[in-house]
Amino acid sequence: MEQLRSLPPLPFIGRGQSSTYLLSLAEIARKNLSLARVAEAHFDALSILAEAGRAPVPGALYGVWASEIPGQSVSLSDGKLFGRKRFCTGAGLLNRALVTVTEPEPILLDIDLESSPLKIDTSEWITSAFADTSTGTVTFDGTLVSEHDQIGSANWYLTRPGFWAGALSPAACWAGGALGLVDWALKQKRDDPHTRSHLGAMTAAAWNLRSALAQAGEQVDTHPKDVAANHELALKLRHVIEQCCADILTRIGRAYGPHPLALDANAHRRYAEVELYIRQSHAERDLESLGNLVYRSANA
Repeated sequence: MEQLRSLPPLPFIGRGQSSTYLLSLAEIARKNLSLARVAEAHFDALSILAEAGRAPVPGALYGVWASEIPGQSVSLSDGKLFGRKRFCTGAGLLNRALVTVTEPEPILLDIDLESSPLKIDTSEWITSAFADTSTGTVTFDGTLVSEHDQIGSANWYLTRPGFWAGALSPAACWAGGALGLVDWALKQKRDDPHTRSHLGAMTAAAWNLRSALAQAGEQVDTHPKDVAANHELALKLRHVIEQCCADILTRIGRAYGPHPLALDANAHRRYAEVELYIRQSHAERDLESLGNLVYRSANA
């Protein structure tokens, strides 16, 4: 967490320097993807608080725990929080987390993790990818909540203007993760025509990743509060970034064989983390949503 504290502050997305923000996140991820995963959530939380007109607790490291699993909900009853939340990155490491609650109505809470009774279980996280991020399942068993802890009104989290702009940020981390793999490939000494072909294609994909992030940043700054435009933009960018990352993963395997995945600890870890991270993309579900958006727009 000291690495996270040492990062310089980044501009909020949608405030005029979004390209800088996205490319900076990608650069953090290029060097350390686990750090970027935690940092992205921290900066996202600060942006959410700012959008709500709230100031963060000075010096606190934040997370955003918003994963929703069917059949597993967090509920608020008589001022106490109950339930289980999966995919809680930074559990046990962070000071505070913005937590989505679904019952009795969808709300967002700012929870002080250091003074709350929480049960943290990281045993379900069986992959070595992101092992340093302390990602696990958190059980709330009577965490006391006050009215001041609620951020925004009911249903605010998903409907606020900045939600889809914020959805660009994870894609920047995916891109940075893949850029790190291209860095690895550029250092390898294997030299044959097929490997060089894959290397050329990967550097072209790296150029695409950076260009897409820069372009998305410019676009979101032109319409930071246009929910529909940013929804479409986020779906487009996440698809483009996911495809470029998947292409780089495929080419790493085809160019260098099993060696980096079986014998190079750093390459294996980075490969596994990128492969897992891009699964935050909802794939065909997102493409269907994008298709619906553009079809309705074209036929309005």
